[in-house]
Amino acid sequence: MAYSEPTSTDREAMQVNTGLRKPRILLAASGSVAAIKFGNLCHCFSEWAEVRAVATKSSLHFIDRAALPKDVIFYTDEDEWATWNKIGDSVLHIELRRWADIMVIAPLSANTLGKIAGGLCDNLLTCIVRAWDYNKPLFVAPAMNTFMWNNPFTERHLMSIDELGISLIPPVSKRLACGDYGNGAMAEPSLIYSTVRLFAESRNQSGDGKVG
Repeated sequence: MAYSEPTSTDREAMQVNTGLRKPRILLAASGSVAAIKFGNLCHCFSEWAEVRAVATKSSLHFIDRAALPKDVIFYTDEDEWATWNKIGDSVLHIELRRWADIMVIAPLSANTLGKIAGGLCDNLLTCIVRAWDYNKPLFVAPAMNTFMWNNPFTERHLMSIDELGISLIPPVSKRLACGDYGNGAMAEPSLIYSTVRLFAESRNQSGDGKVG
């Protein structure tokens, strides 16, 4: 669903109070060329929030790890298994869900959109989403070719995630990496950041000072 002003009922669900601590933002990237902007996105958020980042295997083709802020902890699928050896050990996708106040998936590829809509959870990112507490906000910023965006499956998948309560930051029209011109480009990192921050601060202003 596209972002809209929160209602009073919405505001009760989650409060982020930057007076007590910085908000905790979990940023995630899936396999789209727009993942080349992931470092920029992390920098936008890290000036305001405590940030942790998750990347799928395919997104690593586009992410420059050296461009990420030094204080951002960066997780990949390998970390999911490396942190667990026996019963009683922490489970990374559960720990990240507990830690985060807000999750933002940008870019959201057509493939990962389809997985989330179908309830699949075969990597760290989709396991977090499958285990997500929907009393906390989850934003997605899709990025894909125009024909993929206009595909009937995309509309069905967007309806499915809307029913979950996931908020859509719509793509924009521009010249795409493939050379086509049309809708499907990920919203700019600055717009994603400002959308999420305004959402969080509107809740904070109406809240009782509690975090999470």
